[in-house]
Amino acid sequence: MDKRSAKILVFSTEKISDPAIDMAGLLKLHYPPQVFTISVRCSSGIKPKWILRAFEKGFDGVFIAADGSDCSYGESCTEKTGVIVEKTHIMMKEMGLEPSRLRMAALCSVCSEAFVKQIKSFTELLLKQEN
Repeated sequence: MDKRSAKILVFSTEKISDPAIDMAGLLKLHYPPQVFTISVRCSSGIKPKWILRAFEKGFDGVFIAADGSDCSYGESCTEKTGVIVEKTHIMMKEMGLEPSRLRMAALCSVCSEAFVKQIKSFTELLLKQEN
């Protein structure tokens, strides 16, 4: 891993968190360059095997940008996503992976600054773990 950056995969929801991430770019809010996003309809549809596959492919961390209470696909989206994260944390421990390499936060469509803050904080945590 580069000493200044961590490779992070972001699962982002197309109607809620994607616009926030796009707006971060439009507002020229800077975050580490090795952030890659995959759009999903709803964060509660993410599969643990997708997360584990990201680690197999060399990602240092996985960030799930959940919809919070704004999800148009269901009221309990964030709760369901939390269960997926908990299940994946258990799987990660069993595989010898540090569970803190997976993070989730609810983001609204205008939460660009919150997204950047979360990614910077996550990057710092991942870099500390490497040292």
